[in-house]
Amino acid sequence: MSELIEKLESIKMRYDDVSDQIVDPDIIADMDRYVKLNKEYKDLSEIMTAYETYKNVLENIESSRELLKTEKDEEFKEMAKMELDELTEKQEKLEEQIKVMLIPKDPEDEKNCVVEIRAGTGGDEASIFAGDLHRMYTKYCEGRKWNVELVDFTPGTSGGYKEIIFNVNGRGAYGILKYESGVHRVQRVPQTETQGRVHTSASTVAVLPEAEEFDIEIKESDLRVDSYCSSGPGGQSVNTTYSAIRLTHIPTGVVAQCQDQKSKLKNYDKALKVLRSRIYEMELKKHMDEIASKRKTMVSTGDRSAKIRTYNFPQGRVTDHRIGLTLYSLSNVMNGDLDEIIDALMVAENAEKMKEGEELNG
Repeated sequence: MSELIEKLESIKMRYDDVSDQIVDPDIIADMDRYVKLNKEYKDLSEIMTAYETYKNVLENIESSRELLKTEKDEEFKEMAKMELDELTEKQEKLEEQIKVMLIPKDPEDEKNCVVEIRAGTGGDEASIFAGDLHRMYTKYCEGRKWNVELVDFTPGTSGGYKEIIFNVNGRGAYGILKYESGVHRVQRVPQTETQGRVHTSASTVAVLPEAEEFDIEIKESDLRVDSYCSSGPGGQSVNTTYSAIRLTHIPTGVVAQCQDQKSKLKNYDKALKVLRSRIYEMELKKHMDEIASKRKTMVSTGDRSAKIRTYNFPQGRVTDHRIGLTLYSLSNVMNGDLDEIIDALMVAENAEKMKEGEELNG
């Protein structure tokens, strides 16, 4: 029995066990445990579907080989040979798919996320670019039917944002958008430039997994709550009541604020969500740093100071420096067409993880 079949057989035993557990009344009564098992059942079901297809292909390959040994009719033999070639190709593809499925998933990947974009070097042009990135991500999320909620922003003096924070709610949002964390560089002639010279500016993107209440418990006594008047683009007052909220977590010094809603309570809830996610990310980073075996890959280092991508407007070019991918479809990318880049990053990271797994097993 091959190593892959052995692994799949052991997963099938776990799948059967989970199948029995999720119909157990005691487990159904324990909502927290039931939700976790249900998620595991869903993940294992995908692998089991692929396994059934794979077993079927292996059985058909065996039948075709037997036919080739015993069949005297040349026409039948030729048909069996063609079928065997097709099945062998299918077997190879399925094995690759299953190997990717067997890569341990980051439990954070299924979560919603908080995206923070900040203008970096380049003054007004960096703020304008931060606004362009916000639009790009909003369009991408709309295409995936994900919900985007604005949390807080500081407008730039000539458009765009010095800083903008928003929540993305959708299955697997963090697992897909986490590849966007890092420095994004833009090369173009700024609107403010009269000589027509190309400038280089940058904005920083941080993508955090949204923390659930049971991930991070925040005591009321550890919070300092400040209220202030919201302000909109251009400095005009959004409303004259003190509905904007700034939360400071005293033990860590982490701050989060929200001025998007007219309701103080809604702003408080949104700010608390961001605060919880920021504290959670700090704890998660500490945990990841402690586990030497979980080496960070070149694709998603989580290092926000790393320059990950350049958007060159004069040449209509976008380059992702982590995998050396260059596309000449900048206008499409800026309109939210990020699939080709993110898919390539996922493939590169999966290849790294598979190689790492082989080294550990070897």
